[in-house]
Amino acid sequence: MCGWCGRRDVMKRWPAWLAVVLVGCSVVRAHVVGISMAQGQMTGATLELVVGFAPADAQQLLNPEDRPEGKWTQPGFDAAKPQLLWLAPQLWEVTSGGSVLKPAEVRVELLPGDNVSFRLLFVRPIGSDKLKLRATKLSLLPPGHREFVIIGGANGATVAKKLLNAQDDTMEIDLTAATIPIAKASEPAASQTASETTNTFWSFLKLGVEHIWTGYDHMLFLFALLVVCRSFRSIVTIITCFTLAHSTTLALATLNLVNLPSRFTEPAIAASIVFVGVENLLRRGAEPRGRWALTFAFGLIHGFGFASVLRELGVGENGTSIVMPLFTFNAGVEVGQISIAAFVLPLVWRLRKREWFLARGVPALSAIVSAAGLYWFLERTIFA
Repeated sequence: MCGWCGRRDVMKRWPAWLAVVLVGCSVVRAHVVGISMAQGQMTGATLELVVGFAPADAQQLLNPEDRPEGKWTQPGFDAAKPQLLWLAPQLWEVTSGGSVLKPAEVRVELLPGDNVSFRLLFVRPIGSDKLKLRATKLSLLPPGHREFVIIGGANGATVAKKLLNAQDDTMEIDLTAATIPIAKASEPAASQTASETTNTFWSFLKLGVEHIWTGYDHMLFLFALLVVCRSFRSIVTIITCFTLAHSTTLALATLNLVNLPSRFTEPAIAASIVFVGVENLLRRGAEPRGRWALTFAFGLIHGFGFASVLRELGVGENGTSIVMPLFTFNAGVEVGQISIAAFVLPLVWRLRKREWFLARGVPALSAIVSAAGLYWFLERTIFA
């Protein structure tokens, strides 16, 4: 069989591949990494833990027969409340001196936005100087779920913080750091703070990488931009514009200087994918003029999507530090972005040397990109 005949047979399969991608879009969700937030406060001998879960995550913690159908409603929440109150003491295992502490008080509330909030109150034994906390139910949540824990002391300072997951679900609190005066707190807790800071640094860096790798809408948008690039200079320009744009809105949104609700940003992100895919189709594989400006404009929108992750973690709330999480998460996004480019570009450059790829491959890939973006747009608007 001649080489062209083989390539022609491959081209005939593009419609089938497109159908496979469309079916795949129905089961693949963008931003599959789940996020939850736990805030603790040490006051005297008591530790108050407030844990918030998104509706879908809270439902995963319940028995299948007790899960509300669709959105949480107050009647549905009231029906599930006995099960939630039974579940609440099991969310955290708190130990001190080898003894497991039972919560002295448990509350469950349905907050605005359908988020479910659990409040647990623990009383530590007199004389204990350390607490060990383990989030026992993270393994029941979807793979990749993260829970950001911040513990504050009586002096108002943050004494412990960590990004937990199913494989690393434990943290320790130095109670001496939680109760000593502010003026003397820094030196005794220095080694622990350094350890926690290092752990949190790498956790947020990894979270940024995972977000771009599992945020299939961001990844598809980046691919659609790169597939028509013809020179190294244009690639650098595209990636730089996207980085500057999403870094700007990520910082502004996380600092609460500019806030765009996800009900607007998520459809807009999907629309940006459709637009770039259609533009690639109309240009028949050629690199559109002024693509850098378009990339910057759409990058601003994607930055709001990145910021939603840090907002869900409560970064910057109640006086918690925002600089390190913001910097490391954004750095992780860039590492993930560059790694995608490093993998995709050599393949694209080799393929772009072949006429059949320029004539049929790029349009077919652009059609797939547009179809996926259209599916996500409909899912986030009409079928939301």
